[in-house]
Amino acid sequence: MSDRAERLSDAEDWFTTLFQDHADAVHRYLLRRGAGPEAEDLTAEVLTVAWRRRSDVPPGAELPWLYRTAGYVLANHRRKGRPMPVAELPDEPDPDDPALRAVQDDQVRRALAGLSARDREVLLLAAWEGLNGADLAAVLGIGRGGADAALSRARARLRAAWSTPV
Repeated sequence: MSDRAERLSDAEDWFTTLFQDHADAVHRYLLRRGAGPEAEDLTAEVLTVAWRRRSDVPPGAELPWLYRTAGYVLANHRRKGRPMPVAELPDEPDPDDPALRAVQDDQVRRALAGLSARDREVLLLAAWEGLNGADLAAVLGIGRGGADAALSRARARLRAAWSTPV
């Protein structure tokens, strides 16, 4: 096998593993952010970016890199003028996803709606995607200390919004 063929085979193996390990998580991430029926296409776009930029994907931090990329892909998609309801849940949420069941509660929805988009993103990355520390920092594109501070502030604002009577 030539050196080029071997590199391609290694890259294909890397991508297959990446896809098997993280495609569902990226798809759920996009669904939770209101991508609706376009979530599948957007997931494919995120994975295409990962393939093209595979040398930029940090080993051991693939999922945070994919989440950050998914955020950019979704933002670009929204800028193109395609209607995507941000404040609504998908029409048919996965009934087994506790994160989606939680936001069906009116009090949760009101509390989250009272926060800034940045605070919501930080909280949802921590709560829905299970990120914290270095992974949260990687998705947000900031340092670890900044991510910890952003999460702490967002939690404090959520507590305040939660306790505010309607």
